[in-house]
Amino acid sequence: MSEILNASDIFGKNVFNEKVMRQRLPKDVFKKLKQTIEDGAELDPSIAGVVAHAMKEWAIDHGATHFTHWFQPLTGVTAEKHDAFISAPTPEGKVILEFSGKELIKGEPDASSFPSGGLRATFEARGYTSWDCTSPAFLREDSCGVTLCIPTAFYSYKGEALDQKTPLLRSMQAINDQSMRIVRLFGNTASKRVIPCVGPEQEYFLVDRDKYLQRKDLVYAGRTLFGAMPPKGQELEDHYFGAIRDRVGAYMKDLNIELWKLGVTARTQHNEAAPAQHELAPIYDEANLAVDHNQMTMETMKKVAYRHNMTCLLHEKPFAGVNGSGKHNNWSLTTDDGINLLSPGDTPHENVQFLLVLACILKAVDVHADLLRESAADVGNDHRLGANEAPPAIISVFLGEQLEDVIDQLCSNGEATHSKQGGTLKTGVATLPDLDQDATDRNRTSPFAFNGNKFEFRMVGASDSVAPSNVVLNTIVAEAFKEAADVLEQAEDFEAAVHDLIKNLLTEHRRIIFNGNGYSEAWVQEAEKRGLPNMKTMVDAIPALTTEKAVKLYEEFGVFTRAELESRAEIEYENYSKIINIEARTMIDMASKQIIPAVIKYTTQLANSLNAVKQACPEADSSVQAELLIETSALLSDMKVALAALTDAVAVCVKMESKAQALAYREKVVPAMEALRTPADKLEMIVDKELWPFPSYGDLMFEV
Repeated sequence: MSEILNASDIFGKNVFNEKVMRQRLPKDVFKKLKQTIEDGAELDPSIAGVVAHAMKEWAIDHGATHFTHWFQPLTGVTAEKHDAFISAPTPEGKVILEFSGKELIKGEPDASSFPSGGLRATFEARGYTSWDCTSPAFLREDSCGVTLCIPTAFYSYKGEALDQKTPLLRSMQAINDQSMRIVRLFGNTASKRVIPCVGPEQEYFLVDRDKYLQRKDLVYAGRTLFGAMPPKGQELEDHYFGAIRDRVGAYMKDLNIELWKLGVTARTQHNEAAPAQHELAPIYDEANLAVDHNQMTMETMKKVAYRHNMTCLLHEKPFAGVNGSGKHNNWSLTTDDGINLLSPGDTPHENVQFLLVLACILKAVDVHADLLRESAADVGNDHRLGANEAPPAIISVFLGEQLEDVIDQLCSNGEATHSKQGGTLKTGVATLPDLDQDATDRNRTSPFAFNGNKFEFRMVGASDSVAPSNVVLNTIVAEAFKEAADVLEQAEDFEAAVHDLIKNLLTEHRRIIFNGNGYSEAWVQEAEKRGLPNMKTMVDAIPALTTEKAVKLYEEFGVFTRAELESRAEIEYENYSKIINIEARTMIDMASKQIIPAVIKYTTQLANSLNAVKQACPEADSSVQAELLIETSALLSDMKVALAALTDAVAVCVKMESKAQALAYREKVVPAMEALRTPADKLEMIVDKELWPFPSYGDLMFEV
């Protein structure tokens, strides 16, 4: 009989949370720290030492020997440097365990060794990490032992943000300031803060680790660069929400335990659409915590998979021909006393505050669609967006029938007098209850869809941090709120002014609303007529970061400086080029050292067989062997030509720099990679499986 698991007993076990702080800190220190966290104020240095001592004692009681400043540089993963609690030995040969307030608040990693986009030269090494007390410290248990992890922000010596957390915290401050102006206009004097809340759904693939290690493309690039589809893919739709296999179920159980210990509210788990694909979703949390928790989730997924002799693939498109993986970013705005600004109520046509918030969000998304698209831009997502599985690369907003009808009334008649209501869904079975039906359906093809009391931004890639998307959402909506508040705070007749403003905003930005099929070619054409941008690749999207519009937006709210934006653009161009270069070189290596030798061996066997048949029985029909030999040899020749072309294209591109290099990789190397893959995948369908040099798609996706 399996051990009984009680989630409430282990949840938050490894987190220095409010309960632990209340127990471990003096009352006055706890009160000051809690006030700092709630108000977003600067930490009182006088209490840092007391907090550090309590944190150290708690960590040591749980077996910790080291601490680390855990931060999120612009590498796509987290970073950490471990220090032991021990100090210099005493004359008696013992050590004292110490952890000071200074060590808690500030760390000094090497800033020149992380991406900076030119903000730091190689010889300029100093950088700083700064404790983010709004995100609780936690303990990580792994092969290193137990380590106290302190969430921090990461800055250069001159104060530029070199991480994901800093701009996120700045954007949260901006949306809070401007949201409070809106709620005060509607007479709310009780709420003290407005907090962006996020729930990121995480999709992933699991494959057998032994098979994974036999594929250089998975090891080096995180995705398959060669591979023919097996006889069965996802066409029967039997994997989605299907029964979870025992091996995967054991993994999910251990994953949940590890995440719950870390205070991550992992709640939903299920099989996704593609074979070997799965999903995990947490409960909503404040944006900063949600971002940190998602990074913990991705790290923990990989570690737990290793224990089960599996590998967790977070690439957006690890297998061609089946669905890729995304990360739906569910975003809402909630006051500290529990009021959701995106809740329309039963009669949204009467909810003026909601209509104003909605109109401002539509404006924000319309004006800054390029920035929102760029926030989800990465190399892996280029394979996924718009591929009949994910939202298209065109930004639009789905509102549903109920809200679209309210907007139609406002724009056409000047006022809305009613809201469509959901009915009752008759099941037609006496033993089944009738169900309350929502007022509108959902739309899985929309990149930015309203889902009852939140917006779901569906474009984020599975491997990405959700920080950039939430930085954009927070900042662009803060701008729209500010411009609305500037008008309404000066209005003599508030009711008339807010009515006119809502109508004008909805009329002006109605083009961004689309409730139809985002996968259709008709929508691509319609979007072009509406003037909506269609940035198909990462390289197309990057320039959005440094437009004058973007610089003005971010500098106004103190989220990014011009230099920080330019550095991020440079980092993204470099990242694109480096990833494509790695993929191309991996293909060259696999083609040269594995596929071509295997095909030559196969053709040699074919030729020998053909000669043997002719010699033994000249009258026998050997046309099949001859045709196979001709077909295989032709494909081998095509592959050799494509290999040479790819090698030449890479040699040209590596000599270039920055944007020009990224463009060259996209225009020259990516097509050359496709040209090399085409004959190789055809050859996989011909060559004897025993001779093929690495596991097939079928081996990887169906043998977990």
